[in-house]
Amino acid sequence: MSHEARLAELGITLPKPAAPVASYVAVVVSNGLAHVSGQLPFIDGDLAKGRLGESVTVEQGMTAARACGLMILAQLKAALGSLDRVERVVKLGAFVNSTPDFVDQPKVANGASDLMAEVFGDAGKHARAAVGVPALPLGAAVEVDAIVAVSGA
Repeated sequence: MSHEARLAELGITLPKPAAPVASYVAVVVSNGLAHVSGQLPFIDGDLAKGRLGESVTVEQGMTAARACGLMILAQLKAALGSLDRVERVVKLGAFVNSTPDFVDQPKVANGASDLMAEVFGDAGKHARAAVGVPALPLGAAVEVDAIVAVSGA
C-alpha cells in the first residue's frame, strides 16, 4: 500500500504547511535526504502553547508532538509532491518546552514517533532525540524536526 493510501485509510488529513517564521526554508532535499526544519504544533489552527510540568499534561504534550508530526508530513508532501517518495524516516528530534524537573520528554515525543510508524510501518521507525528546553518559538509546547530518506523525483 502506498503511503498516500495509508494516510487515507487512517483518515488523516494533513494541515496546510506552515510558512517559516524566520530566515530558513521548511525542507531541504540533498543527497537522498529531506531535512525538515522544526515544526510547531498547530491543533485546529491554534498553536499548542505552554510548558510540560507546569500548564501542559503529558497527554496534551503527546497530542502536540503528533501535531508536529502531521506538519512534518505536510511539509514533506509539499516539498516532494507525494509522500510515496519517502523511503524511511531516519531521525526525529523532539524539543519539549518543560520545567527543569520534568523528565517525560520521551513519552511526549512518542506522539510524533507513533504517527510515523502508523503511516510508514517499519520504514517509520527511526532514531530519535527527545530533550527538554526552557522555551520554544512563539511559546510552543513542543517542536519536532526530521531527517527522511527519499527516492528520486
